[in-house]
Amino acid sequence: MNALQNPLALVSRLLLAALFLPAGIGKITGFEGTVGYIASVGLPLATLGAVAAIVVEVLGGLALLVGFGTRWVALVLALFTLIASFFFHNYWSVPAEQQFMQQLLFMKNVGVTGGLLALAAFGAGAFSLDARRTN
Repeated sequence: MNALQNPLALVSRLLLAALFLPAGIGKITGFEGTVGYIASVGLPLATLGAVAAIVVEVLGGLALLVGFGTRWVALVLALFTLIASFFFHNYWSVPAEQQFMQQLLFMKNVGVTGGLLALAAFGAGAFSLDARRTN
């Protein structure tokens, strides 16, 4: 086994959790703004969507943090991130002056999705609750 595999899996989980957990907490503290933003892109049931996003980001971020159910959580977060990218960073349908930033955010999310899929494929590593449950 590669000596860096477990430490890098831990760092990967922590960095990804640092993206999702604050985003979910921000949606809680700015709930009305979150609902308004979701509604502004034409999605139905914006309040339900905001609650779902909070649950996915907060619980998913916490699960990544401790390495619990990592493979499944990473798959859920990857799907969530990819779907959200198409609705909220659709650079192909915004005015030219907004395209660069939206494309950058879209591609960032594609990269995050790739990292999540790698976690889903290879697991949380030894420094996780997942590893403790299997021993």
